[in-house]
Amino acid sequence: MAATTITIHNTGNPSSNAAGERSWLTNPSNDRQASFHIVVDSKEAVECIPLDENAWHAGDGSGAKSGNRTSIGIEICESGDYAKTLDNAAELVASMLKARGWGVDRLRRHFDWSGKICPRLMYDSGKWTGWTAFKNMVDYKLKTGGKTVKKDDKVEVLVNGKKVADGVLDDGVTYTPVRAVAEALGASVMYDAGTKTVSIVAKK
Repeated sequence: MAATTITIHNTGNPSSNAAGERSWLTNPSNDRQASFHIVVDSKEAVECIPLDENAWHAGDGSGAKSGNRTSIGIEICESGDYAKTLDNAAELVASMLKARGWGVDRLRRHFDWSGKICPRLMYDSGKWTGWTAFKNMVDYKLKTGGKTVKKDDKVEVLVNGKKVADGVLDDGVTYTPVRAVAEALGASVMYDAGTKTVSIVAKK
């Protein structure tokens, strides 16, 4: 496989770790035709299949342009310290993008290939706020050479005295999810993926 994208998944198993997910692939009782390239938890990332071989993770068949034939599948575990797991996954993905000269536009959800609600913990009732936050985290690490955000770099974002999100302070500028702030102010937020435009509409 000559990959052109990286696809992100959640394992759908709240009690497994990376080693357990890897073991499941070769468990004699596992009769599913499904697989993935890398699985990440709060402690490690395990490569299960060479990145130049196909894995059956996208759910969209075997066409030449399918996710199964063109994309590296990364499973994010749901157990343990999920925030740390996400940070590990973002660091891994950022390093993979950098090595290939790619940007976050090369990232895909399982959902993008087959409509399955996955990565499910990023779904947020169809708003996909977790997905946007993950891409922003990857983009931040990509632009800062994979630097992990220091505790002192994190700031609380308050709207009318109520915490709505965590932000990151970078060179005097605070970065935070625009949706969290806008919706806390009673506005609606729409994102156009085609034009990469965020529209904020205040309620009258």
